Amino acid sequence: MKFKHCLALAATTLSLATQAASYNQNLINNGDAESGASGWTAFDGYDLFQSVNYGSNWVLPTQPGPADHGSKMFTGVGAQSAGFQIIDVSSLTATGAPVEYSLTGWLGGWQAQGDNALLYVSFLDITGHEIGFAAIGPVTPDDRGNQTGLFFREASGMLPVGVAQLQFSLSMERLGGGDNDGYADNLSFVLTSPVPEAGSLAYALAGLGIVGLIARQRRRA
Repeated sequence: MKFKHCLALAATTLSLATQAASYNQNLINNGDAESGASGWTAFDGYDLFQSVNYGSNWVLPTQPGPADHGSKMFTGVGAQSAGFQIIDVSSLTATGAPVEYSLTGWLGGWQAQGDNALLYVSFLDITGHEIGFAAIGPVTPDDRGNQTGLFFREASGMLPVGVAQLQFSLSMERLGGGDNDGYADNLSFVLTSPVPEAGSLAYALAGLGIVGLIARQRRRA
């Protein structure tokens, strides 16, 4: 499932970006499904995925999955499920300094069925236009060795210059069977605090040296 045709929603739903953005913390609200489907909004024309308990109807705790999976995971509803959330990160990117991102999650499905999940992150400018993206998934039956379970996936890189918002889009697609067995859990997106350039760091250290010199001179006076 592709989400670029849905990005027009971003320009009219930026009011949903209420979560405070900080470096070095997960920016996906309720990425572990422990709060049901709260924090996610269904795309127009799609069912919103659901939060279910680990168990015999879905994934057993003994089957592949995150060690710290909690009690719940996401799975699809109907033929296709898709939801999104938006967060404002302009306060973290305003300086234009390089910012690194890390996108991780556990995605999977049921036995040899092709049902799958995809997590897509749109990098949006201040007007809501996509200027880059990152994605993990889908995890195919071949990837899973036809096992039921969730498998770790990750992607990382640098945010494009000019990113003001992030749109997280999670989808599940049913390709066989009666249930939509696209699975997802422990979804995370983290921005790393930028490291000062060598020149800036040198100036900062020089400034600390001057402050120390002034303090010593005052003590001698």
